[in-house]
Amino acid sequence: MNTVLEILNKTTTFFQHKGVPNPRLDAQYILAHGLKMKRMELYLNFDKPLSESELEVLRPLVARRAKREPLQHIVGSTSFRGNEIHCDRRALIPRPETESLIDFLKERLTGKDRYRIADIGTGTGAIAIAAAKEIKGASVVATDISKDALELAKENATANVANVEFFQGDLLNALPEGEKFDAIVSNPPYIPDAEKEKLQPEVRDYDPSFALFGGPDGLTLVRKLLEQSKDHLNPGGIILMEIGPEADEDKILEKESGNYPWLKWVGVLPDFYDKLRFVEYKAI
Repeated sequence: MNTVLEILNKTTTFFQHKGVPNPRLDAQYILAHGLKMKRMELYLNFDKPLSESELEVLRPLVARRAKREPLQHIVGSTSFRGNEIHCDRRALIPRPETESLIDFLKERLTGKDRYRIADIGTGTGAIAIAAAKEIKGASVVATDISKDALELAKENATANVANVEFFQGDLLNALPEGEKFDAIVSNPPYIPDAEKEKLQPEVRDYDPSFALFGGPDGLTLVRKLLEQSKDHLNPGGIILMEIGPEADEDKILEKESGNYPWLKWVGVLPDFYDKLRFVEYKAI
């Protein structure tokens, strides 16, 4: 009989041959998921023989990952700011790098009892849920153009006991007319269209295209959101948006900042890998 360690080693080697990133780590997560263990429990069970019924559970999970289906889809969720976020094809998988956006938001929203926050293009709802749970006095709304993504976001908000109001529609136009906010946050589609074939299969083939690609220079929807912000920010309100850290998108946006006279360009902010990933504006 194969032991846990033997299957882990075989799965790791198989993933390496298939070009799977982080083959050992992914093998651990898949075995833990299939065997209904925590990942660290695998180490305590390395010598445990696996039954044929257990192997039958593991084989299709391993096959899915070998075809480059995202790990988060296979195990069903990912962690974002300590919240378990269900993931499937309906929305972009939240990335750890995006978590820094919540830190910057918390630093800026201090000194008042109540804050109105809008998460635009919410996807799984991860940002909105984290903001609702972590920012004292936050009243959070979230929008998405996709009905399916909004259903997923609502499921996640319910599962994480987060009070978020959802609206379907095009960016800020989904919101009630004249409704104003202290902060607008977004992780919009920002990958230039021509970059599609350079993406990992996990992203290109499984994340929804409408959540990835932002036109010729990646900034089509970013500009649209900035235009729409004119009627939706309180005085001194802020915009925090994720952008592409490798495409000079921040330099383009800084040059174009004069196109939005109601906004002051504040600057660019790093994620926890020290990549310049977020842009900040402030309402004048």
